[in-house]
Amino acid sequence: MKKLQILGMGCKKCHLLTEHAEAAAKQLGIEYEIEKVTDIDTITDMGVMATPALAIDGAVVLSGKTSSPEEIKTILQNLN
Repeated sequence: MKKLQILGMGCKKCHLLTEHAEAAAKQLGIEYEIEKVTDIDTITDMGVMATPALAIDGAVVLSGKTSSPEEIKTILQNLN
């Protein structure tokens, strides 16, 4: 099971990134759990300076943008 972490304060872009990450995982048939990380100290401790960001299994893979489901699918496929 993949742990998809959405890092951000809950803005519109954070919600969009959540939707895109879920769509990508579902399209690939990957079991996943979503965790929303809103604590600014935790976000900066992970090395993120621009939100929204996406971390997969604790590793930040996107920062400062909302990527399309297709882009996230490519990232997920490259991690397997």
